[in-house]
Amino acid sequence: MFGYIKGTLAEIDEGAVTIDVQGIGIQILVGASLIGALPVIGSQVKLYTYTYVKEDAFNLFGFGSKDELELFKKLITVSGVGPKGGLALISQLDPSELRFAIYSADIKTISSVSGIGKKIAERVILELKDKIALDMPSGAEGIELITGRDDGGLADSQKDAVEALVALGYSATEASRAVRACKPDPDMNADEILKKALPFLL
Repeated sequence: MFGYIKGTLAEIDEGAVTIDVQGIGIQILVGASLIGALPVIGSQVKLYTYTYVKEDAFNLFGFGSKDELELFKKLITVSGVGPKGGLALISQLDPSELRFAIYSADIKTISSVSGIGKKIAERVILELKDKIALDMPSGAEGIELITGRDDGGLADSQKDAVEALVALGYSATEASRAVRACKPDPDMNADEILKKALPFLL
């Protein structure tokens, strides 16, 4: 019904914000990560929204980008997730991490989200893996790490470091995130990258 809501940020509550649009206060349910990124009250904001309607509810769910909104729409098609579960997933994992976790069948990372158990995580992977694959850009780091493709993106030493972190018990998502975060030099070997990446996991 509403593609986005743009107006003055009037109130910030736990799990929701109110945006003043020409004197009308519109309450929108949002994730904790978005609340932390909002400007001060009185600022102009624009949130992309999803309208959820059922017999006893009429709610708006808000997102900071179209990408988050589109991923949310995919998530709520999975039985057992629902809007609140979808919002939790989007809030606790950024879109690239969540796509990578689904694509790599990383149950550990997905089920670590509040309200998402192992069975629902498995269902998310089963029902969305093929759809998420279509969203992954050609040559993306996530695809290279999982399939072993080398399109000139990740160096072999970085892939080896990720595999070593997975062998230590970290999920593929956690491992790849740490390797990217440590920004290894091109000439570093796997052991050097591993040592540099480990602090990002502690």
